[in-house]
This record gives sequence, structure tokens and C-alpha cells, in this order.
Amino acid sequence: MRLFLIVGVVFLSCGSTKVMGQSRGDSGINYRIDAGDFKISEQDWPWWRGALRDGSVADARRAPMNWSDTKNVAWKAPVVGRGHGSPTVLGQQVFLASADPNRQVQVVLCWDRSNGKQLWESIVHEGGFKSKSERGANQKASLASSTIATDGDRLYINFFNQDAVYTSALSLQGELIWQQKICDYVVHQGYGSSPALYQDLVIVSADNKGGGAIAALDRETGRVVWLRERPAKPNYASPSIMHLDGKDQLIFSGCDLVTSLNPKTGEVYWEIEGSTTECVTTSVTDGIHLFTSGGYPKNHLAAVRVDGSGKVAWERNTRVYVPSMLQRDGFLYATLDAGVASCFRCEDGEELWKARLGGTFTSSPVLHGDRIYATNEEGVTFIFLASPDRFEKLAENQLGSSVYATPAICGGQIFMRVGMQEGEQRQEWLYCIAE
Repeated sequence: MRLFLIVGVVFLSCGSTKVMGQSRGDSGINYRIDAGDFKISEQDWPWWRGALRDGSVADARRAPMNWSDTKNVAWKAPVVGRGHGSPTVLGQQVFLASADPNRQVQVVLCWDRSNGKQLWESIVHEGGFKSKSERGANQKASLASSTIATDGDRLYINFFNQDAVYTSALSLQGELIWQQKICDYVVHQGYGSSPALYQDLVIVSADNKGGGAIAALDRETGRVVWLRERPAKPNYASPSIMHLDGKDQLIFSGCDLVTSLNPKTGEVYWEIEGSTTECVTTSVTDGIHLFTSGGYPKNHLAAVRVDGSGKVAWERNTRVYVPSMLQRDGFLYATLDAGVASCFRCEDGEELWKARLGGTFTSSPVLHGDRIYATNEEGVTFIFLASPDRFEKLAENQLGSSVYATPAICGGQIFMRVGMQEGEQRQEWLYCIAE
């Protein structure tokens, strides 16, 4: 099956699957990513921020708007250990990365999508939890905060282990195929960058105070195809692939830079001083601007023109530090860490509305049609309208008491990784929400 995603219309034809990310701004300019031949469909959630790489849902099947621990729960399954990576969905399989401190293992887990039965567990690292710099880690961090990426043949995952960052490839049956060290890593807040797939490459990053790297590895062998050293500064963003200014670009923010690379070669297309030192969010675009945000040492939300000029179109002192943003039809939507939803006009950054949601946000919002799903750390998911005219809350649902992972929405289902306090222990669960 070949899947083309162009300006919201899905075309299917025979052959292998080619994924093209898309969006449209007020200008009517289209852009897409010809990322590679991957065996995935519009009903999958194959990597961080979904098939379109921008936090929006690729297929049109409506997901539920109302649920609880008993309502619209297709199944739930216990998750060993702890992690903040999002679920990855491929065909009839659901995957998560997790770290079990009791056994001192970092693992990839797999469940049957239809009934929640655990199919396998694969140990990727055993031991190596003790870090020379672990005292600096944020209490909210985990040892499994990356989201698995899949090309339909293999799984790719990043873990911090033994004072270094490693990328590993597994088969869909959990067999370890290869493992590659990216660089040594000095923990400041933690590690959570997720891999990005492009053509025959898996692209990974490991910014840190000891001096990090962005690297592209051969998907089949793990061989380092190219590697660029980075400033010795802490940063947590994930690499993102976008088609901008007539070409595919690898976009990366943080370390006081906004950087565009040729994803195939690592060549610098352009780089400007901007953003801030520590970024967590994955940038989004309207095809004209690249929207970056960060939270240390300053609050930061900015629009950089993508024509290679490096011009900052506008900047705001707004704290969108951890949750990534959404763009729809020329408007930017954000859930601020402090529990406020906001809408900005992409053209000039004017804030059109803001509304108090409540709680603190780590999980990123997901755009499904004209609905935004945003889950706070207390397990409350707010569903509101993606409209520049006004804030309109559509639903509010409680599930769990401790949520850091972003939901995956595909095929009319919502997959949520939630924590629940059971006595003195925190137990994680994977939920499949469906009507």
C-alpha cells in the first residue's frame, strides 16, 4: 500500500509506502516531506508527533471525546517500570520504551493492538543506570523518555546508559539488530530526544554540557553516515524533518541556535543565533515561518522565516518550554507549561486568545481535525476547538493521576501512557481508548 498525504487528502495505491508530511498556512503555500519508503499506513502512529511529524492526526476516523477508567476503554495493560516516551503504533502492534529500576534494565515492550495482550519484552540495556552526573537530573525525568520510531520493518530507540547515549535497532519481534554509541552524555535535566527517520537514515541528537552531537545512522547497519558536533550546552529537543524553501531540511533548535541541515549529508543550510539554551519542544511550521520555543535561561517563542534569510519575524516572552506546539491554517496553538492554552496568529505573533486549563503540562497537545487534545500532568485531558475566533472547551476527561507522555491518536483510537498511585508505588498503564 502506498500512502500519499498531501494537504489533508489521503490517496492510496499499490506498492511500498511513501510518507509525505504536510500543512497549509494562510498563504496557501503547500509543503511536504518526501521522507522515504516506509511500510506504514494512515492508521499508524509511527514516531514522535505522528506520521505528519507535527502533532496532527493523519487519518480522518474520529477518536472518542469522552472517557474514564471504565468508559470507552477497549483495554488497558500494565507497563513495567517507568518512562515518558509516547506509544508507537504499527499495524496490530503497540510499542513503548521503559526502564525498570528493580531489574536495572531498559526495555522495549510490545502489545497486541486488538486486545492489549503483551506480546514480548526486549532488553536493550542491562545495568548502567548509575551515572556520574545523575544528581543533576530533574525529578520529572525518566530513563526512558524517548519515543520509538518505526519504518515498518524495524524499531529505533534512544537510551541514555553508562554516561552515554546509544541508538538501537530492533526487529518487530524484539530482536536486537544493532546498537550504536552516539556520544558521551553529561546529565543536566535528563535525556529524551527521539529519533527521526529520513530515507535510509535514522537521525538522532544528544546535546549536553560535555559537548553533544547530531548524527545520521544507516537504518540497516547502524553505521554512522555523518555526525556534527554541537556546543557544550544542555538541550533536549528532538530533530525534525521539514520540506521548506524547496528542499527537505533537518531542523533543530537549542544551544542558543536555530539550525537547518541537509538531512542526507549533514551540510549546514543555515544557522542563526536565536532560540534559547535549553529547548524541549519540537518546532512546527506554516511553510513561511519556523516556530521555536524554549524556557531557559529565558522564556522564548519566536517565528523565523524559512527563506534562508535567518530573519526573526517576531518574538514573544511566552513560556512554552516542554509541550510542543500545533499549527493549523495560519494559526499557532500552544499549551503553556503553567496550564494555559493560547492561540497566536502565525503572521505577526498576535495572541488572539488565552484560557486557563489548569494543572501543569509536560505532554504535548495533539490535533485531530478541528479538535485539540491536551493532557496535563494530573491526567486531565482537555479537548478544545482549534479556532482563532475563541476558546471553546468541548470535553474534559480524567484518567490516571500522573501523566508525562503524549497520547498517540490513530485509527479512531487513543493510546495513553498514564501513571496511577497504588499505595506507595506508582504503576504505569497503557490504555486503548475507543468507542
